[in-house]
Amino acid sequence: MNIRIKSAAILMAVYPSFLAAENFAVLPQLETYKVPESWRQPVAPLKIADNTWQIGTQGITSLLLKGKEGSILIDGGMEQTAEHLLENIRRLGVAPTDLKLILHSQAHADHIGSLAKLKRVTGAQVVTNAESAVLMARGGANDIHFDDEILYPPIKADRILHDGEQVVLGDLRLRVHFIPGHTPGSMAWTWEDKVDGKTADIAYVDSLTAPGYQLIDNRRYPNIVEDFRTSFARVQDFPCDLLLTPHAPASGWEFKNIAIQKKTVSCRQYAQKAEAKLNKKLEAERDTAN
Repeated sequence: MNIRIKSAAILMAVYPSFLAAENFAVLPQLETYKVPESWRQPVAPLKIADNTWQIGTQGITSLLLKGKEGSILIDGGMEQTAEHLLENIRRLGVAPTDLKLILHSQAHADHIGSLAKLKRVTGAQVVTNAESAVLMARGGANDIHFDDEILYPPIKADRILHDGEQVVLGDLRLRVHFIPGHTPGSMAWTWEDKVDGKTADIAYVDSLTAPGYQLIDNRRYPNIVEDFRTSFARVQDFPCDLLLTPHAPASGWEFKNIAIQKKTVSCRQYAQKAEAKLNKKLEAERDTAN
């Protein structure tokens, strides 16, 4: 099934209260972790599917899934994003205390930096896997690639998942897929929602990149290449009418006054492009070693 988001004109007609370009101020930089402005530029709630909303920033995805028995958040962006996310949750008619579960894609600061505060304010349970839970409890300290460079408030997990397990909240039903590589605890999430009246398989897939990583003879992550290759193969086979990623441009999305997928990217294409980049990086490391 080929699902496409409707035109800007139609979206503006349906959701006028969220558009008209509310001039959100760019969020401040943190002294310890400098990021691009797009990662800090808040957006109003942007509809992706009937129950799926992007509530984060232009460059960083934070998804709110609205259900009949409560809501689920996937990824919370950086630490300074927390208040904006809470306000966007309210904009969608959801009381913060109706946020019941917090899921995520990876345990780096740009995607879970706000979770400690969100958990404290909402009372939501944080759901993750064992690999991520360890790093989250340390607040990102002793990261296998970045050591203590990218820290965030520590987060205590409430539930530890197994690969392929379902997370259910009333009418919301998601499945987790472990895709280690970018981090040992990287995850993807798949669920069904409706777009333009048609049921669509949505996949939210973590980054498949290795930015600045050592791939060959990495003592702290010796099986990193094997993990990446296994994950590339898994991602290609996901149910995936609509792909979303933690960094919006990686899956062709632009989040500004509307949510629009400017370039359709399938899960297969996403994985194949990442594998090609990994192969190129491996070749460069071998050339340097020789």
